[in-house]
Amino acid sequence: MLLPIRLRDFVEDPDGWLYAVSTYDNENKVGCVLRYVPDDEGDRIGPSGQHYQKYDFEDAYRKIAREKPAYAGLVQRIPLIDLRRVLKPDLEISRIAASHPRVKKLLDLFRLPPGAVGCTGSLLCGLQNENSDIDMIVYGKHWFAAQTLVKQGIADGKIEGLSPEMWRKVYEKRQPAIPYDIFVLHEQRKWNRGQIEGTYFDILYTRSYDNLKGVPSGKGVVCGKQTIVAKVTDASLTFDNPAVYTVEHDRVKKVLSFTHTYSGQALAGETIEACGVLEQHGAEHWLIVGTTREAKGEYIISKTLIEGDRYLSSQSQQFCPRMLT
Repeated sequence: MLLPIRLRDFVEDPDGWLYAVSTYDNENKVGCVLRYVPDDEGDRIGPSGQHYQKYDFEDAYRKIAREKPAYAGLVQRIPLIDLRRVLKPDLEISRIAASHPRVKKLLDLFRLPPGAVGCTGSLLCGLQNENSDIDMIVYGKHWFAAQTLVKQGIADGKIEGLSPEMWRKVYEKRQPAIPYDIFVLHEQRKWNRGQIEGTYFDILYTRSYDNLKGVPSGKGVVCGKQTIVAKVTDASLTFDNPAVYTVEHDRVKKVLSFTHTYSGQALAGETIEACGVLEQHGAEHWLIVGTTREAKGEYIISKTLIEGDRYLSSQSQQFCPRMLT
């Protein structure tokens, strides 16, 4: 039986182009984003000696629009019949760990059941270089166990937390619509990133195979930009993509984030402030954060967390008049 294609797998098209899967609804066409293209001038070298060029988000969309418009859309959509190969992080993790000592050490740290952990990105494709980060994936409920183990591993000195310089680098890369101090305050309690022997790593959430139904997908009817304050009633999927916050609000049922910056921002029971685009999905209204790649002017913050720090509470007034009022 073939396993479903899911978020953070990679797929290869007939021309050898490699794409990162970015959706769960892949029954007929795979939703993905182009990452690597064979190119004799490329600086990434695959196991067979083939050179590849890595594509960033904007360049990938331009290349697809120019050369493979049939795949173009909000994400690239490749018909299943066009797939040459599917690379699954959960099936390839042993191969990757056998040749990458730092991945092996992380795998040993997590001590999770077979199939619960994978590795995606350049390592999955065999296209890493000396500067490549480690993108570990943990599936379903096991992610929260890995999160606890990252926290404990840093406390025990088995792995390193991020230095101030690395936090600044992450902040500048993401360019969020919140101040640096507030960004770091939220990030430091997520325990989803660190360094091992100087190499940066993430632990990324992906749903287990038995929980692939009911994933929010598709664009709703746009109702305009809105800022809300609401209580989070369910935070179990706030590290997914999209991150889903079920909230208690007189109009909005869910807040969804399509940018990794605002995943895991709040715990159940906390009050958030979120700014994004309101969409109607059937009988429900959802607030969408990350409607553009940069999510300019869009954010999610935990008012509960910020109000626990008097200094940050005063600083936060400077970037959003509504916040903490």
